Formats: sequence, C-alpha cells, structure tokens
Amino acid sequence: MAFALLACTSSAPEQNIAEAEETKPAGEGEWVSLFNGKDIEDWIVKIHHHEVGENFGNTFRVEDGMIRVRYDQYDDFNEQYGHLYYKQPFSSYHLVVEYRFADEWHPDAPDYTIRNSGVMFHSQDPRTMPREQDWPISVEMQFLAGLGDGKPRPTGNMCSPGTDVVYEGKIDPRHCINSSSETYDIDEWVRAELIVLGDSLVKHIINGDTVLQYTKPQIGGGVVNNFDLALKQDGKLLSEGYIALQSEGQAIDFRKVEIKELGKPGVPETSN
Repeated sequence: MAFALLACTSSAPEQNIAEAEETKPAGEGEWVSLFNGKDIEDWIVKIHHHEVGENFGNTFRVEDGMIRVRYDQYDDFNEQYGHLYYKQPFSSYHLVVEYRFADEWHPDAPDYTIRNSGVMFHSQDPRTMPREQDWPISVEMQFLAGLGDGKPRPTGNMCSPGTDVVYEGKIDPRHCINSSSETYDIDEWVRAELIVLGDSLVKHIINGDTVLQYTKPQIGGGVVNNFDLALKQDGKLLSEGYIALQSEGQAIDFRKVEIKELGKPGVPETSN
C-alpha cells in the first residue's frame, strides 16, 4: 500500500539485534515455517467489504506449494483490499518472506497498486476489524517491482496505515518511507526479512542487505478508514501484533514465510 514514496536512509544500533539473539528465553530461537506448503488453515482472511474469514473470489489460494494471490474470480475490484493473517500475534522476531510478482493486475484497481503488495506486521487482530474497514491498523513492509521504464523503484519500504514510526530521531509524518534497495523486476524472486524488537527497533533487509531501520512503531497517522474508534489510540506503542500478507490488485506469490522468535532486550532512548 502506498500513494507516494520518498527516498531516505536510516541507522540504528546493531547491538540490539545481537542482544536479542543472546537473551532469547528457552524454547525460542528456532526457525518455524508459518506456511505448511499445503493450505491456509492456520491463517485468517479479511477483505474489505467482507466479513472476517470470507476468502472472497478465492483471493488467497495454495497452488504448487505457494500461497498465491489472484483476482480471476473478481468482477469489479471495488477496493476489495485484502490481508491473510497468521493465526497468532508475535512481538520480537526475525521474519523471512520470499515473494515474486506475477504479471497480472486487476484493471479496476488504483494505479498505485501496480506491482505493489506487502507484509503487514504489528497489526490489529483481524477479528476486530469492521466489515467496511479498508486497511488494518499496522505497519507495512511494502513490496514493489520495477515498472520497466528504467526508473528506480525500491522494495522493502515502510508504509504506515493508522500508525507512525520514529525515523532519524522524530516521528516521520510521511505515510511511506523508501528503502535503499535496488529495483527488482516482475517474476523475480526476492527475499525480504524483518527484524522486529517489540516496540523498539525495526530493521528491513532485502536479499541480504539492510535497506531501512526505524524505531518505536505506534498507533497514529491516517489512511485507515471505518475502524473501531476505541482501537485507534494514537501514541500507543505497538509491542506486538499479527503478521499478514497483502492483496491489493496485483498478483503475487509467496513461497516461504518463516519466523524465529527473539528475546526482548531493553533498547536505550539514544537508539532513535
């Protein structure tokens, strides 16, 4: 999700991630696949204009061992933005998602959704979303592919539906912040990683390169519509939430969704 993007860079203390690896409680620290390669029984669908649990148009499906997002059973797109949520929330973790865009886009979707998708994290529970809420209150690691025009179009950006983040020492007013990644073509597999330390540090990694860092994800900002007013507590830090794969008009495949839970070391105020 994004309407406009601006390029930027950031930094945050690498030691906090190392501390998280070292202080993980017993039983944590093992890689776990959230996608079993067979079905989406462990996931919850929520699509705009539909009740939670309704996989309208078979938007999210499993084929050839991948989660595929498709719109071949849609008529009008009608802003039917969707998300596929894993069944439980997470707080501090290392997430790996491997994705590729397919060359199919619903012509009724907004132009900004062309070769555009993402993974939401620290999201509200989908069961708290009214039928007409368009986006979850969450933070997004946005995925983009090049448009074939030779212009740079980075992936692994940050977008903030109903949220804010602290970037370069202050809350950034932009809805989206570009990463420093290279541009990747459609049909090209990309490895996207998130390191999330509760309500402190967030780090985006694309194909092994750190491309964006920020801190203190929190409720705030705009973009989200028709939400439950009781849940939009601006300024509240987000220390955990649900992880969701996005559908917003462009076909995309996900072949890997793996997570390793981390410990929760304290992060000093100077880490902003």
